[in-house]
Amino acid sequence: MSYPLPVRDGVAPSYIWLPEGQWDNALSFLLEQFPDVAASTWQARLNKNEVVDAQGKTLQASSPVRRGMCIYYYRELENETPIPFTEQILFQDEHLLVVDKPHFLPVIPSGRFLHETLLVRLKKKTGLLDLTPMHRLDRETAGVILFSHNPETRGQYQSLFQGKQMHKTYHALAPHLADLQFPMLYRSRMEEAKKFFVMQEVTGAANSETHIDILERRGDHSLYQLQPVTGRKHQLRLHMASLGAAIVNDAFYPVALACKGDDFEHPLQLLAKSISFDDPVTGSKRYFASQQSL
Repeated sequence: MSYPLPVRDGVAPSYIWLPEGQWDNALSFLLEQFPDVAASTWQARLNKNEVVDAQGKTLQASSPVRRGMCIYYYRELENETPIPFTEQILFQDEHLLVVDKPHFLPVIPSGRFLHETLLVRLKKKTGLLDLTPMHRLDRETAGVILFSHNPETRGQYQSLFQGKQMHKTYHALAPHLADLQFPMLYRSRMEEAKKFFVMQEVTGAANSETHIDILERRGDHSLYQLQPVTGRKHQLRLHMASLGAAIVNDAFYPVALACKGDDFEHPLQLLAKSISFDDPVTGSKRYFASQQSL
């Protein structure tokens, strides 16, 4: 994707489309849309010519704006929390970048994270400005994640996810379930919960599936192998909690601890251990495994 502002220090410009409404000028619109950003901050960005329209025309505080315009700007954060763990590049060719992500590191910028995200770190490290993550991986989860950096072939890899031809295996440490038979297939209907940020199971036709097996017993816990058939948000975490074996150090399931801060000494015991697929571009069989373990 091309932008009217360049990628700066690994960060692509943010943008916002103007909705229905009337504003005196660009500054009044920005202040209404972003009430937590001071007027002096927006004025400084405007003075540095860092706020433009879709054609790259520099906007001033007094510039007229209208519904349907797209305004580009650089998002900035003060006092961003550093994540004291490092990602590792496992593989790179002219199409893909495969990375071993540490716990706690978000994949893409959002909320209170910008530079301390995997995408921005990798853009700085590799200089690949067209990097795009191919699938979701929770901030709390570690392990293998695929990025595309070639827009011409990106769609071919995305189609593998859409066609469920990407085979992902996770490891999870959770309480031992003595009353269940493994391996097993767990299916349920998942929907967004009304509160906080979590998913919930409801009655109705199943829309999520996970193959579950036990790799080894560890006292009162077991190391589970989880192979999702579908890719719902928090699917593995909710499925394990619903079985009565919430993953160790999960701050969301079975009860969401909304105010719990990061505890770097006790990461969520969930690891995206491997991913395999038939490469649609090269025709070769691909297998990538995390070098981390639980």
